[in-house]
Amino acid sequence: MTDGRRRRWFQSVTRRDLLVMLAAGGVAGLGHPPFDLFFLTIAGLGVAVLYLGRTQSPGQAWWLGWGLGVGYFAVSIHWIVEPFFVDPMRHGWMAPFAILFLSTGLGLFWALAFWATRRVSNAIWPLAVFLSLAELARAYVFGGFPWGMPGYVLVDSVGGQLASWLGPHGVNLFVFLLAWLVSVAASREGRQRFAPAIGAISVVAALFLTPRGDLPVATDAPVVRLVQPNAPQHLKWEPEHMRRFFDRAVLYTAVGETRPELIIWPETSVPVLLDRAGHTLDVIAEAAAGKPVVLGVNRTDGVRAYNSAVLMDAQGQVAQVYDKHHLVPFGEYIPLGNMLSWFGIRGFASQHGDGYSAGSGPVVMDLGKLGKALPLICYEAVFPQDVGGAAERPDFLMQVTNDAWFGNFSGPYQHLAQARMRAIEQGLPMVRAANTGVSAVISAKGRVTAFLPLNEEGYIDAALPPAATPTMYSRTGDLPLAFVLLVVTGLLTLRTRFKSD
Repeated sequence: MTDGRRRRWFQSVTRRDLLVMLAAGGVAGLGHPPFDLFFLTIAGLGVAVLYLGRTQSPGQAWWLGWGLGVGYFAVSIHWIVEPFFVDPMRHGWMAPFAILFLSTGLGLFWALAFWATRRVSNAIWPLAVFLSLAELARAYVFGGFPWGMPGYVLVDSVGGQLASWLGPHGVNLFVFLLAWLVSVAASREGRQRFAPAIGAISVVAALFLTPRGDLPVATDAPVVRLVQPNAPQHLKWEPEHMRRFFDRAVLYTAVGETRPELIIWPETSVPVLLDRAGHTLDVIAEAAAGKPVVLGVNRTDGVRAYNSAVLMDAQGQVAQVYDKHHLVPFGEYIPLGNMLSWFGIRGFASQHGDGYSAGSGPVVMDLGKLGKALPLICYEAVFPQDVGGAAERPDFLMQVTNDAWFGNFSGPYQHLAQARMRAIEQGLPMVRAANTGVSAVISAKGRVTAFLPLNEEGYIDAALPPAATPTMYSRTGDLPLAFVLLVVTGLLTLRTRFKSD
């Protein structure tokens, strides 16, 4: 790049325009929990589309897209600072750098989408295609980080049901197209704006006024118990508190005149390693009184440590072990960990040296008459491709998680919303045991049928909702939509080349 071209790139957007895009992105981020102002996501993205229409060069578009992405991710994923304040004296200083680096880094995906749009077309509708591709890339590149996708703002609407056909990225595309329609209405004058304005209003109204159907729960449906010990993260592993939280979970396993068919404890809720948990498992088995229990527990195998979910059968024996395979970078393991450990940098969530090792991949747990369950440990429920990655279709999804890491404001509620979208995508119910909440039972249509609020201890017994027929997305995954988006991109590129010739 010559000095002149480089100068034009950096001078191609005004400070005012960049601030507007940062603000528009921040407004768009308010569509996610706990705000749930979905219309602000559409409005914020609509403003961004309007500004793209005014750009004169791909360089201008790049900076506007980057500003939008930084604002959006800074607001929608601001919970990322919470893990650093579990031990603020040691890690608190890292919090501002975490939100800064994450939002600016993720903003590059959207910057590239804006640049590509202006590069191949003078129209603005292709932005919906390129932003959808950017979100697809964000879900896969470097292991992926698809938290906070725009489509999640529609999980409470009939629009969220599109995920059963096209997956979460199809819902993203729908949101981006709706924002484009809003921008068209805003950019026209007089009577010309009526048609797109009425169209946008009609679509939004239909999304939230159209009733969502759900599958009836059979009167003899099996009952599952979710245990929520509510152990704050800063106390969870303190020796003087560990026994109290364990006893609490044991109590909620034992109580109740009617016994559930399955009891589920949250992630890492057993305070000792599985290798040394003989007496601890006996205590749990006695409390369970002949019912199977799924436990979140750490285990070791030689020098390797695993974050695991263990099925303890009705006889109190370990029947199956699942090791988490999609680990949280910088949380459960450190990339280049051996080198960085020299500087004392280790994963927050791991209690074992340099971090956890990854398991072999998705497995299905056989729970007898309850059917087969796909266990997901915490962060794994964020990835649609992981949920659909098992060799056989399960009867339901089962998430064990410790959302105490995510704070009390937005993180736990966003995690729940993403779990609901996984249920819609697969047409499967989900049972979800969370240490501090929100523990929930979710229908195959994504509706929460029972839950325990955040930061409350206790348990819930709830009937397991039925599975729906296999969805199109559960059969195809992301490939068909990605193929269509790439074909459209190729056609736009060819048209641009023909015009230039």
